[in-house]
Amino acid sequence: MSQTAVAKHLDTRGLLCPMPIVKLAGAIKEIQVGEVIEVLATDPGALADVPAWARRTGNEVVSQTTEKEVLKFYIKRRV
Repeated sequence: MSQTAVAKHLDTRGLLCPMPIVKLAGAIKEIQVGEVIEVLATDPGALADVPAWARRTGNEVVSQTTEKEVLKFYIKRRV
């Protein structure tokens, strides 16, 4: 995540499906269209769930990385 500033950080580490998505769905409403939210997760299911949620809701996963056991997603609000 080099060029776009993160508008909000969401830590869902330790939460299991569906809670990371439930928390993300609420938190993304707190940022403006065009802004980026960073989501930290440890649930392996998030690897499939977060991109699927973004596609379904019209938002965009700008990037995703894994550092140690933590999944990091950067999602741009599109709608």
